[in-house]
Amino acid sequence: MGSAKSLQHPVNPGRRMTASLLMASLVVAGLAGCAAGPDFQRPAASGVPHYTTTAMTAQAASAPTQFGEAQRLVDGLPIETQWWRILGSPALDALIAEALQASPTLAAASANLRQAQELLAARSGSTKYPQLDAGLSAQRQRFNPSSQGLSGDARLFSLYNASVGVHYSLDLAGGNRRALEALAARAEYRRFELNAARLTLAGNIATAAITRARLAGQLESTAEIARAQGEQLRAAHERVRIGQASPDEVLSLQVQAGQTRAELPALRKQLQQTEHLLAVLAGRAPGAGSIPAFVLADFTLPTELPLMVPSELARRRPDIQAAEALLHAANADYGVAVAKLYPQLNLSANLGSQALTAGALFGGGSAVWSLVGQLTQPLFNSGLPAEKRAALAAFDAAAANYRNVVLESFRSVADTLRAVENDAQTLTALAAADAAARASLESAERQYQLGAASYLQLLVAQQQAQQIRINTVAAQARRLADSVALYQALGGGVSQAPTPS
Repeated sequence: MGSAKSLQHPVNPGRRMTASLLMASLVVAGLAGCAAGPDFQRPAASGVPHYTTTAMTAQAASAPTQFGEAQRLVDGLPIETQWWRILGSPALDALIAEALQASPTLAAASANLRQAQELLAARSGSTKYPQLDAGLSAQRQRFNPSSQGLSGDARLFSLYNASVGVHYSLDLAGGNRRALEALAARAEYRRFELNAARLTLAGNIATAAITRARLAGQLESTAEIARAQGEQLRAAHERVRIGQASPDEVLSLQVQAGQTRAELPALRKQLQQTEHLLAVLAGRAPGAGSIPAFVLADFTLPTELPLMVPSELARRRPDIQAAEALLHAANADYGVAVAKLYPQLNLSANLGSQALTAGALFGGGSAVWSLVGQLTQPLFNSGLPAEKRAALAAFDAAAANYRNVVLESFRSVADTLRAVENDAQTLTALAAADAAARASLESAERQYQLGAASYLQLLVAQQQAQQIRINTVAAQARRLADSVALYQALGGGVSQAPTPS
């Protein structure tokens, strides 16, 4: 009976309103605390234990010649920020320091980073906080009562409005938060891109400097060969004149001398082009100032080289970190596409004054205000599911690109490690040949001084020694370049990852 009696009393309207507001607040708070789409998970570290199928030798081969020191791979050896200083060339250090300040490539990458950061700040300011706008308007109107069935004459009057409006989009499904997450990831991508540009620039300058030194050494040896062949050709002409040689011998020597002389302009061209490249990498025109005349004696071969496991490399190399940032952005873009399928709630409020004269606008005008809440839910829009599928496909593409970048990074390290091993063996063999050629030349010089060997035999020994020297210089330069390539493949010391957003 009591229960039936209680059902006869109406519910308090105020209590019902309070309960409804409380329930709505709980629903809104629950929706606002989550974001559509999956949260980003960093890709798992690579489980590959080694870069190559067969184990690397702990120490490369050595040779009794310049840059023939035995190089040792050291796990966990720290890499300095200015890693190129291991080459021991102050001129190279100064040139790279100049390039890091003046390179237009780095300037463009830095500007791209600032742009991404400002885009993030702009979107953050427009979505995280309410928008406040002030409005002031004036209009002249003519009102005719007869248009509404009233009597009276038409009147002209002015209407002035001043108002302040507040607008805010309540991020129920988290679409705005996902959009900010995507922009933050793209800013991180630009940061890693800048790190990669710095690493590439330093590596390219170091490699070009070593190339310039190699070409200078080869040009010097080739010039010596050309000189010896010229002497040999003049001796052959003299022998033909006195009847001790045939004209065919002179023709054969002319062919050899001509081929050697043709190599000199080609080597000079490569050397000059390398100097032009160094100037541009340093951020200056080829004709603006001189480039250091790098020679092999300016450099030092590092005897210890760093090595790290593949899983650590994947967390260090800037190109891998950049690919991961793009993957993060694609994941957030997918969340934005999912959020469009859920309700959107927009709130707006306006408060102002309306008067017939400008003077009365802020004193005797009529106060006007409005409060609007708009909730929209897509019911039929075939484009939204397509956008969701497109965003998912973009995420799959970013994931595949990340895997490809990781694999290519592992390949570059593996190639460089094999180059360190094999080029050391090449230099060992060439050093032995160079030592034998120099010993043969010394023997020829002694025999010539004693009269036991002809001047022609001495010239031939000089040419053989210089030819071996050309190959030895190339092998020495490759050992230096391999060290640079390994530091570059391992990410250098400039690609320290910032704190993830």
